[in-house]
Amino acid sequence: MNMDFIEALSEIEREKGIAKEILIDAIEAALISSYKRNFNTAQNVRVDINRHTGLIKVYARKTVVDEVLDPRLEISLYAAREMNQNYQLGDIVEIEVTPRDFGRIAAQTAKQVVTQRIREAERGLIYNAFVDKEEDIVTGIVQRQDLRNIYIDLGKIEAALPLTELMPTDKFKQSDRVKAYITKVENTTKGPQIILSRTHPGLLKRLFELEVPEIFDGVVEIRSVAREAGFRSKIAVYSRNSEVDPVGSCVGPKGMRVQTIVNELKGEKIDIVRWVEQVDEYVANALSPSKVLEVNVFEAEKMARVIVPDYQLSLAIGIKGQNARLAAKLTGWKIDIKSETQAEQEYGRPKTYTEEMHQDSVSID
Repeated sequence: MNMDFIEALSEIEREKGIAKEILIDAIEAALISSYKRNFNTAQNVRVDINRHTGLIKVYARKTVVDEVLDPRLEISLYAAREMNQNYQLGDIVEIEVTPRDFGRIAAQTAKQVVTQRIREAERGLIYNAFVDKEEDIVTGIVQRQDLRNIYIDLGKIEAALPLTELMPTDKFKQSDRVKAYITKVENTTKGPQIILSRTHPGLLKRLFELEVPEIFDGVVEIRSVAREAGFRSKIAVYSRNSEVDPVGSCVGPKGMRVQTIVNELKGEKIDIVRWVEQVDEYVANALSPSKVLEVNVFEAEKMARVIVPDYQLSLAIGIKGQNARLAAKLTGWKIDIKSETQAEQEYGRPKTYTEEMHQDSVSID
């Protein structure tokens, strides 16, 4: 090794951000192993790389003793004082044992160490760049697929989108652009591993943050999300400014904002409802697009009994119970839905045709 090598390490420090001193320390440690392996010795050695000239020297380290039992590790006090009169028992004597052809071995070892450290540093930079993006949206290009994952090129790294995290309506081919939600960023022995999802409720939340300036600015807040990916979702929104309509902000002019999200989610239906503190009104809103006549709240059971017009019962429950299930997930309350006729028969409630309970919500197909 020579000055060119030291200058190369300085260049790596500038370009890759790996301190030259760290690289040299790593090379010295690797050279100790190389020396012992190549020269079949078990003696203690120290490798020194001159920081200015790049000159490498190997020193055998021996302990000063009265009686030498292992000459590879020990040296007599008499022999030590022939080199320096100041040596005492227990001191460490260093004797240069640099092999004649050690330069070739050193160059090869140094190259391996530097390559490995650069790879580790780059992996570290990638991990640090993506660990802060966990629970955020990324856009990438479909590269390939195996039996378990679709692999998405994110530029600096390839992420895995498990087939189980695809929506039923997702059909991707190579080179397609994909928006996905980062669920996990791990630093493994093979480098950073990024796991994506298209079914996570967080994807819907992040899409609204991207499309609705009022949410991005913090004026409108997403309080809850319930999702059955590829089929239907419900999102509850609240405005910190009484003059800003949270539902209207999310829908956008002529429904353009929410339609952009629907298109991204391959036609997934989205119900946008106003979050309110009053449980009865919130539950009624959550059952959109069904109309609600009455909500009775049972705090102890955290259950709400909802009465709807007879002709709205199937709409309130939804196909295979989907609407009621999503409303319960959105509000965090159990919901028992009854028609007016059922309520009259079971609870003795007189059947009336009064005005329906006010609801503030919108459903987008």
